[in-house]
Amino acid sequence: MDGFSVRSLPTCKSFLYACRLTRVPGVSVSQNNVFDDLSWSLVETTVDSINQIRSGHRKNNKQVKKSTVQRHLMSGWTFLPEATAVKVSKTSVQKALVLLRKLALLNRELRLQRENEQVYIPLSRAPTADELKELKASLPALEMSKPKSFESTKQPARLDDLLSGKLPSHVLASLPHAIDFIGDIAVVEMPPELELYKQVVGEAILKAHKGVKTVLSKWGAVSGVYRLRTFEVIGGEAQTQTIHQEYGCVFHVDLAKAYFSPRLSYEHARTASLVREGETVIDMFAGVGPFSILIAKKHTDTHVYAIDVNPEAFIFLKKNVVVNRVIDKVTPILGDARQIINERLAGIADRVIMNLPEKAIEYVDVACNALKPKGGTIHYYEFVNMPEPMEAAKSRLAEAIKQTNRELHRTVFARIVRGVAPFTYQVVVDAEIK
Repeated sequence: MDGFSVRSLPTCKSFLYACRLTRVPGVSVSQNNVFDDLSWSLVETTVDSINQIRSGHRKNNKQVKKSTVQRHLMSGWTFLPEATAVKVSKTSVQKALVLLRKLALLNRELRLQRENEQVYIPLSRAPTADELKELKASLPALEMSKPKSFESTKQPARLDDLLSGKLPSHVLASLPHAIDFIGDIAVVEMPPELELYKQVVGEAILKAHKGVKTVLSKWGAVSGVYRLRTFEVIGGEAQTQTIHQEYGCVFHVDLAKAYFSPRLSYEHARTASLVREGETVIDMFAGVGPFSILIAKKHTDTHVYAIDVNPEAFIFLKKNVVVNRVIDKVTPILGDARQIINERLAGIADRVIMNLPEKAIEYVDVACNALKPKGGTIHYYEFVNMPEPMEAAKSRLAEAIKQTNRELHRTVFARIVRGVAPFTYQVVVDAEIK
């Protein structure tokens, strides 16, 4: 279908979100795109407009132009690969490039990234001690940088282009609109219309995304106490274990044994940025540690108690604490959050993270019990299937707090994190409790 031309960033984000809700083919969003300033009214208006267009109407008889967003974004979710980098001043870039090429250190597949007067140059590998010495001798101001995300120099092939001629034309419209990239694994949800062609689609995804080694198809919804999902390998190596990088952190995970979603990457970073030095944080449903470890990496004087009931996730959590070198700032605990907090961690937390959207409402009393007597902050996540998702989540949280011996001081922040099904959303509410 034709699209919209959009100019401002909030408008663009709202447009893209509406396209995701209505499953517009050919429209995709980088996983690092942040939907934190959506205009909900604009989303609703756009959804209505899309439905009108699908019905063959043009509002006010205006011709809708081909969307610049559709022209430039590939089919499916894309990811920005990370690489070790060096940081140099803008005036030293050319000299640095010559030297990095000479040492065979320059990553030619990734674009340089500029931030103000500094430029980050991606490397193909970490330099040896001698190579670093040579770099410093020629460029004294050169600095090594932590792994950063870079755009690729190569435009990935469009999935529908790769499959044109290989699938019936009526089936092409059913291609997956979203791909989650977790390490070197791509995860897709295959509609029933593609069941006979899933292996062909899997191979096309491998061809379109050179860093992917395995393509998994989701079977059913996340379920059970451990929040697990069944997968089928439809392309590449038969594996579910991988290493995922996010904001300079490394996460070992087995998708068949522990829950992990790259779509929450912004929430991990947002929450970590709100933590203050000296705070004690309890991550009630920590999984493999994406909230806990990023908080510990970003702060020098903060301690996180990371709890999870899944023994397999707990194994990866402990490993990730070690490999990210935050063993002195994160305490992994295996067990049920209610029992652990009530018996061992009551009244010690400045901040509690409740990322269990299916059942978080049942643990509000436990989160309140975890906070210090003076109070603190709760980051509450919930799935909502109501016309006003944020207001509904805030209302339910406020009512649950009333049932405890605590008081809701104020709601600091709320936003829709993502759509998880038609008219069903994951919502986060940050609340200060007294």
